[in-house]
Amino acid sequence: MKIDIGCGSAKESGYLGIDRTAYTGVDIVCNINEEIPLPDNTAEFIMASRVLPYVDNLMDVMAEIYRISCHKAVVCILAPYAHSYPHSSNPFFKQKFDEYTPRYFTGSFFQPSSSPVSPAVPDYPVPVPPFDYRLMRMELFYQYPFDQSLYETEELDILKTLQANVVHEIMYHFVVVKKDISHAELEAMSRIPYPEPRVLLERRRLSRLRQDLI
Repeated sequence: MKIDIGCGSAKESGYLGIDRTAYTGVDIVCNINEEIPLPDNTAEFIMASRVLPYVDNLMDVMAEIYRISCHKAVVCILAPYAHSYPHSSNPFFKQKFDEYTPRYFTGSFFQPSSSPVSPAVPDYPVPVPPFDYRLMRMELFYQYPFDQSLYETEELDILKTLQANVVHEIMYHFVVVKKDISHAELEAMSRIPYPEPRVLLERRRLSRLRQDLI
């Protein structure tokens, strides 16, 4: 089963839609801060597009998503990048997301070779969470003018470290781990193309148009 959590009025095609408001197309009306009324090990793919910044307790919600996911289910999260003034000043955002976030979702971190690096968390130990999400892919979506091909990857890495408002959103694909899984299997899974939110189609189209104009 594929599930679109926080689908609103634009549920992804072919997904079971979950939202706290009974929009057209919503299949289950519930508050994910409390529970998701589905059995354990139900979902094979979960989309959470631009919804998790609003939850009251991120770790509780991630635990509930983990509960309903089967082993090797994939969870796609699209979220505002923490180091952006429009996002940091939004009073409705309760959770923050950046390259360090995947480190807090597992006690056995895996760095896929095909993904940007999730740096080690300095100074403070990372508590082992009551779930295990291994990072499969992470992608940064840069703000204009940094989304153009004027910058090398290394330059963008330095820019986003030194200043805010370079990255606008971040997307992760995680695999749910509930049984033993090898490094080789994780690496193979990290190279598989996975679904992503429909809202990214327009972003990618505009980015290609800008690059064509350069």
